[in-house]
Amino acid sequence: TLRRFTIGAVLAVMVPGLLCPFAPNLLTLYVLRALQGIAGGCLPPMLIIVALRYLPPKVKLYGLAGYALTATFGPALGTPLAALWTEYVGWQMAFWQIVPLGLVSCVAIYQGLPADPARLERLRSFNWTGFLLGYPAIAMLVIGLLQGDRLDWLNSTFISTMFCGGTLLLAAFLVNEWFHPLPFFKLQLLARRNFAHGLLTLVGAVILLVGVAAIPSQYLAQIHGYRPLQTTPLFLLVAIPLLIALPATAALLNLQQVDHRWVMATGLCLMAISCFLGSFVTSDWIRNNFYWLQSLQIVAQPMVIMGILMGVTTGLPPTEGPFASAMFNTVKTFSGAAASGLIEGLGTAREHFHSGMLVDHLGNNALITSQSLDAAHGLGELAHRIHEQAVVLTSADLYRVMAGIAVAFLFVIPVLPVRVYPPWSTTQPSSR
Repeated sequence: TLRRFTIGAVLAVMVPGLLCPFAPNLLTLYVLRALQGIAGGCLPPMLIIVALRYLPPKVKLYGLAGYALTATFGPALGTPLAALWTEYVGWQMAFWQIVPLGLVSCVAIYQGLPADPARLERLRSFNWTGFLLGYPAIAMLVIGLLQGDRLDWLNSTFISTMFCGGTLLLAAFLVNEWFHPLPFFKLQLLARRNFAHGLLTLVGAVILLVGVAAIPSQYLAQIHGYRPLQTTPLFLLVAIPLLIALPATAALLNLQQVDHRWVMATGLCLMAISCFLGSFVTSDWIRNNFYWLQSLQIVAQPMVIMGILMGVTTGLPPTEGPFASAMFNTVKTFSGAAASGLIEGLGTAREHFHSGMLVDHLGNNALITSQSLDAAHGLGELAHRIHEQAVVLTSADLYRVMAGIAVAFLFVIPVLPVRVYPPWSTTQPSSR
């Protein structure tokens, strides 16, 4: 049943989390985290399934706002919690924090979800071929993206193997999903314009969410030596107000007069403005200078994510909810890894470029070089100053890339999605 499966998934997340601090070696820790990831991947789809199946039309968007917390509030709260536990309690709490939350979740699930009749015949029709193809495919691609910058991308045989093998397995997985009677991914849903647009825009939105969090934290750590705990207020500035901004955005979209496409466009514009202003960063910027940039994210993120969710789910039959949620969550998770790889790879390349340009500029001007050495009292200080300026210029470049991504997805809105109305509205949504 849905209730038993969800409670089982929560328990399967809790148990590895409880055991991780006792792992005797790194391999055991990897195995426990992999098992935790498989179980954790079962949970977000349950939110969409419950919202589509059980929530009344008037409050369905508020349920989706709860799901949107997994893409906005959760990641923003992760760094502050990790910093809090490691600084004041112990690193073990970074793993054990799931236990009390999981117990509360199990009680809430047991009390809140109805007891459906058991459907054991579904176990016989489980898509084992898809699982055995899809899981290693995604794992190999994610490993390649996350380790590519450290191992020099395609110059590494290991990374090349991860990308080639993952791509071949992914292609075989997609072919299997197209023909399987009970797939994980129902690719035919991509024929719906709003669904295709939602997945496409989700990729850009996740890249932006990762970027606007990673760029200032990396800048503050490298330029001013901030520890994670010192960066925490920057994350909390976004995380806490989202608890109000997400329901407020749901209330806005629940109005029949409001077009979700305009809401998405406004959110992307605010993200683009925030990133464009961030491109003026200098070495004098400290944490306070990023507050006004992050404050725009409080309004922008709910507009984009809630607009995507409304477009994807409105008019979607509850029977197709599991397929849609599986595709949505996989794309969201994979995009997070792709965003990390993009930021690390592009950041490294631009930092090397700017370092080389600064060194060439100084080397070609003997007077400047002499003055710099006299003022800095040695080559070590000069190297530090070059590195500092390279990091600043790289941060500005990354902000420009994020702004460009926001603008690019902004231009897709007039072309692909169609107008939908709130779930309670008697106006029929488009079937396209």
